[in-house]
Amino acid sequence: MSPGADRRPGPTVRVRVEEHLPERVSRHEDRVITEEPLEIRLAWPGAPAHRVWVTMRTPGHDFELAAGWMVHEGVAGPGHLSPSGTAAISGVAYCTDATLTPEQEFNVVTVTLDAVPVHPPGARHDAASAGSSACGVCGADSIEAVLGRHPGAEGSTSASDRGGELDGAFVRSLPDLLRPHQPLFDRTGGVHAAALVTLDGEVLVVREDVGRHNAVDKVTGARVLAAEPTAGTVLVVSGRAGFELVQKAIAAGTRALVAVGAPTSLSVRLARESGLGLYGFARADRVVRYC
Repeated sequence: MSPGADRRPGPTVRVRVEEHLPERVSRHEDRVITEEPLEIRLAWPGAPAHRVWVTMRTPGHDFELAAGWMVHEGVAGPGHLSPSGTAAISGVAYCTDATLTPEQEFNVVTVTLDAVPVHPPGARHDAASAGSSACGVCGADSIEAVLGRHPGAEGSTSASDRGGELDGAFVRSLPDLLRPHQPLFDRTGGVHAAALVTLDGEVLVVREDVGRHNAVDKVTGARVLAAEPTAGTVLVVSGRAGFELVQKAIAAGTRALVAVGAPTSLSVRLARESGLGLYGFARADRVVRYC
């Protein structure tokens, strides 16, 4: 085992519980999902690493989370598909800052860009931000701000490649395609899931996390770090379709966002103005198309 490997947090934790049933009380071991902070730092040529975001996440796929967050926030372009003049991610690594304790070592990630970002986080965040596993707007306080950062789909010249009505039977099938890829939910019942799926029904990547926005960051980050496109895919999420998830779907250039839960008023408005397809309450026998 390499030094420090035993300190790497896992996705679940064993706990002793007392389960009260109508007939008896059962004392046994259970598993709960791990929730720990991840600090994301950003560096580029001539600029030392500095903190730009802190989120509560489920450990695992941390580099993907950080890379996806950078793309979704408009800080970096999606790798080899980055528009001309947009900074690309050149490296992601756990921070080796000597001031970090052993317990913090795997909770701080530094993303390095190959150029100065067009939209550095400092231009939108007055101070280093912190978020819980329930939030993810990350400074995008208006629809105009989101559309200004992401005027077109990834790899396309306009938003016209997004949206368009999808086959109803295909959309209704997506939650069942996602469900077999949720082992952490099966073990704990405490995580959200997100997936990128092609229009042919191929599941490209699935990630789980205590934060719904983290799960989406991870699926985009997985494709970016693998130098694979996200444009033209369908983003499927196990929960509701809030504003921040529509924001991330637009940034990734996906064709549509399909949610098991409900959308919000602001998410519907943003999806309509961006040309993103938006579906809610998706299940095998029903789905609602909002735009």
